[in-house]
Amino acid sequence: MIADPLTVLAAATLVVAAVLAVRLAVGQGSLGRLEDAETVPAEEAPHVSIVVAARNEARHVAAAVRTLLAQDYPDFEVVVVDDRSDDGTGEILDGLRDRRRSDRRAELRVLHVSTLPDGWLGKNHALQRGAEAATGDLLLFTDADVLMAPDAVGRAVGWLEREQLDHLAVAPRLHAGGPLAASAVAVFLVAFSTFFRPWRARDPRSRAHIGIGAFNLVRATAYRAIGGHRPIAMRPDDDVRLGARLKGAGFRQAALVGHDGVAVEWYPSLRAMARGLRKNTFAVVDYRLSLVVAGTALPVLFAFWPVLALLLTDGPTRWLNAAVVLLGVLTVADTAHGHRLPRWVGPAYPLGAALLLWMVWSAALRATLSGGIEWRGTRYGLEELRRG
Repeated sequence: MIADPLTVLAAATLVVAAVLAVRLAVGQGSLGRLEDAETVPAEEAPHVSIVVAARNEARHVAAAVRTLLAQDYPDFEVVVVDDRSDDGTGEILDGLRDRRRSDRRAELRVLHVSTLPDGWLGKNHALQRGAEAATGDLLLFTDADVLMAPDAVGRAVGWLEREQLDHLAVAPRLHAGGPLAASAVAVFLVAFSTFFRPWRARDPRSRAHIGIGAFNLVRATAYRAIGGHRPIAMRPDDDVRLGARLKGAGFRQAALVGHDGVAVEWYPSLRAMARGLRKNTFAVVDYRLSLVVAGTALPVLFAFWPVLALLLTDGPTRWLNAAVVLLGVLTVADTAHGHRLPRWVGPAYPLGAALLLWMVWSAALRATLSGGIEWRGTRYGLEELRRG
């Protein structure tokens, strides 16, 4: 008796989905939480330099920098690099610095970059400049729209020191604007965790690595040993590439969940999310359309076809696809809840997958057809990006 191909497909999809779901649930559950980390004792606290790149961040930068300066850590400085801003970001930073001079607990240093050298992305160049000016034993790279609780740095340093790590990445709480953006963000988090397996980053035998732009805490010696941001000067996905180079060089790294200590409004709307992801989604697959095509098979198999099969099939095939859909709902809902997003995005996961896939294809086709990407008002050629 020859089995129905659609039934075989449904059964195979269910098995793979179940394995991935279990691995994801166990892996995410094994990640430590920033709020559970003990703050490093003051007498053992290494000097920390918090390095921020800011380009046209007038909307967020004041609030973000204030939370950095409000850290209750005993020994730190904040270095903010104004990267060719023309929206008042530089003036805001200078004002914060001038008002800060009377408070000697933590220094705010502001660097202004007026030109971008060839062979650099703006953010990467700004972070490199900030790191070169920093004096800390530890470098904390973060973004100009990230808000931190007063104990965030102390707890992260405490974890890094006790675990004898060289690099610690902390996943922030993501505030998504609107229900459509929330559904796409939830699916993105599932895809990101499945692909990067952040819980395996601490295993020196695993090739898994991690890097998170909102909170990358690195020993200065390790950062300089890999050449800083220079080897990844043209990588829009600089955060994960920095983690990859650190792991590849034999440095110890790990990831924490930091939802009670680190937060960011990732994108205020679905349109902003689509625009923001143009810069790095194509970079993740090294600007290869063939990998985008191959990756499209995954949402088709696990999100789109199972839902459609509920209408077009019957008997065991329908039940198997119903199980796949239910498993997808539970997986996305569980991941969303773990990242402080509403659980109701679980049933909407096919829509979220469709939106995310549209963003990926939009970014890939736009970059291919236009011959490059535009990021924060600067255009970078595709061939230059590929060489980088």
